[in-house]
Amino acid sequence: MKSVLGFLSFVLIAGGITGLLHEWLGWFRLFGFLRYLVPDGYAVYANVVFVVLGIVLGLLADSLEQRRASS
Repeated sequence: MKSVLGFLSFVLIAGGITGLLHEWLGWFRLFGFLRYLVPDGYAVYANVVFVVLGIVLGLLADSLEQRRASS
């Protein structure tokens, strides 16, 4: 479970950051599949949400690992 959450966290953070770079600079199109999840005109807001959600999932994965280690 931790590895799945860690992978999703990485994809969301990397996709959100590259989406923001693409919106601001116009040339960075890596992880372009996340743009299909966003309605037109809301790309910056959605990419910020992707980054925040990725951070939250990463923290959740770490807390699950720590809880499992302490049990």
